[in-house]
Amino acid sequence: MRRGGTICGLFPCVYCPWLPKILHMANRAELTLDPLRLVARSSLRSLDHVGRFSFLVVDLLRGLAEWRIWVSRTLEQAVAVGYGSLFIVLLVAGFAGAVTSLQTGYQFTGTLPLYYAGAVISESMILELGPVLTALILAGRIGARYAAELGTMRVTEQIDALESLGRSPVSHLLLPRVLAGLLVVPALTMFANATGIVVGYMVAKGSLGLTYGDFEYGARYFFRPLDLWYSLVKSYCFAAAVTLIPCYIGFNTQQGAEGVGRATTTAVVSASVAILLLDALTTRLLLVAK
Repeated sequence: MRRGGTICGLFPCVYCPWLPKILHMANRAELTLDPLRLVARSSLRSLDHVGRFSFLVVDLLRGLAEWRIWVSRTLEQAVAVGYGSLFIVLLVAGFAGAVTSLQTGYQFTGTLPLYYAGAVISESMILELGPVLTALILAGRIGARYAAELGTMRVTEQIDALESLGRSPVSHLLLPRVLAGLLVVPALTMFANATGIVVGYMVAKGSLGLTYGDFEYGARYFFRPLDLWYSLVKSYCFAAAVTLIPCYIGFNTQQGAEGVGRATTTAVVSASVAILLLDALTTRLLLVAK
């Protein structure tokens, strides 16, 4: 070792030939720990959300006993959400049925009998397009509405005021919205299925010359009662994702108006991802594993 220089111009320091190497190793260790810290924080945050979400579900189940509070509010929410979403759901379902019909004609003309078009259109709408498209539309419409309403109530301290009066915000605010979604989403899904099939048949009749008898024969030949049950179960799973996730995110909104905007975006994205995951899961459990 040799002496040389000062520390901050005040204290003499001792030069160590291993010091640069030690500092380099320390920097590398710090860089290595940063991803680990990030993973640890993300894991803890995820566990925190899982815990809060679980407690929220338990509170919702407890709130079912207070039926005098949520019955009228549930009907109001169901009418507002269902009536307001009916047009866009039927519009998208109609276009989905029309496009499916045109693509089926493009693929099958000259290779398979035309009655296969009836099977493809009806099965596509019932098993996949009807439930999934309806849920994704409602994730943007209902999910954004719920998250924005509850988030605004949270940042303006309306929820805190309700709690200070001894009223349960879960029974008054969250439970009616969740139950309304569980009523509306399956009903809209059935309407979407029917609309897509009818429009698909009309397009197939005009573009392919498909008769009603051939369409009905193809649809009935490949239809199974499990298909309707599958579509209904799927729609209830999607309804839970469309309502529970936005309600949870909106209920825990922070940081004022900016937080409300962030919560709305997060609610729509999270609900949409959950719908796609549930779609794959229900298909694997109900169709592939049967």
